[in-house]
Amino acid sequence: MFTRIKDIVQGKAPLTTARSSKWPGVRAAHLKVQPLCAVCEGKENLNVHHIRPFHLHPDLELEPTNLITLCECEKHGLNCHLLIGHLGSFKNINPEVIADVATWNAKLKEDNNNPDSQPE
Repeated sequence: MFTRIKDIVQGKAPLTTARSSKWPGVRAAHLKVQPLCAVCEGKENLNVHHIRPFHLHPDLELEPTNLITLCECEKHGLNCHLLIGHLGSFKNINPEVIADVATWNAKLKEDNNNPDSQPE
């Protein structure tokens, strides 16, 4: 009960807050614009990740600038949604997700362009 009151005071939405009925359309529209994982450029098991989490910022649920595509396809041995979006645990929030995505994307591109880094 104390946690619920504290969350209300801090403006957090309860974890049980329902998604907007518009979410499926917003998600589909986002994936048309950003159809690849922002980290590894994978095309499978894509998730639309909220940069500022839905449970903390329900007002940003449908805001296109608050969305980024991350995958759970294990390309390059990474689950980009879990590792970059949530720092290895879905209980975590990564406030630096945009910077981390850029860093990892550049690193993966560098590794792909470096023949010495490829397994034989």
